Amino acid sequence: MHTDKQATYIQSRDNALVKELRRLMDDGAAYRKQGRVWIEGDHLCRAALARGKQPSVAVFSEKFWQTAPVEYTRAAPKNIVIEDALYAGLSPLPSPAPFGFLMDLPAEAVSAVHGKAAVVLDRVQDAGNVGSILRSASAFGFGQVIAIKGSAALWGAKVLRAGMGAHFALHLVENASVEDVLALQQPLLVTSSHQGDWLHKAALPWPCTWVMGHEGQGVSVALQQGAHQHIRITQPGGEESLNVGAAAAICLHASAAARAK
Repeated sequence: MHTDKQATYIQSRDNALVKELRRLMDDGAAYRKQGRVWIEGDHLCRAALARGKQPSVAVFSEKFWQTAPVEYTRAAPKNIVIEDALYAGLSPLPSPAPFGFLMDLPAEAVSAVHGKAAVVLDRVQDAGNVGSILRSASAFGFGQVIAIKGSAALWGAKVLRAGMGAHFALHLVENASVEDVLALQQPLLVTSSHQGDWLHKAALPWPCTWVMGHEGQGVSVALQQGAHQHIRITQPGGEESLNVGAAAAICLHASAAARAK
């Protein structure tokens, strides 16, 4: 419990910070204009701090502030406490977490990093799929995720929740082009349901760039043409295709396993 940290109390829904929070919670892409992202709850906030990320503002409901752990009350240079009823009305979630962090959008998320294993999201649009892929990328040693324009907003609230803290371990690039991906000049592995090497038999290079395609349309022709390898996953059960989040987990694990041999 905190004893020495000061906070600014807010009771008005017309307060500028309250309006900013509402925009960030309501609009999945609002962070691009705001230059800040909103993360809420113990798991995400703890994950951010564990990766050395410092929030610019810590926000608490009035009730939670009374017993908030010191690691949260001392995490940011500024603490804001919002009256309980007002705070509860900000989030679209039925049971919002009683605190969260406002964090500046990472300035380095402008361009891809050469020599760092990557996952490319080619217009992957489902937030749950994107968050799942970010988790797999972090777990299996891929340092960056590059989202082609048309993919779900990487720092949107739904993707953040699905990512479960993986964001803070990754270099994230949004609105990339095919040219940006090809400029990495490392082997491009493109998933396919009907052509290419079987994943369990393929020699997988490292570092590499895996490409995961749109849920319905798959990988674009331009990226397929730039592929070093086309890779497919054996499916003895006979399904036509796999969910892109599941396919990504299988492929990235295969790369990690190949490195461990």
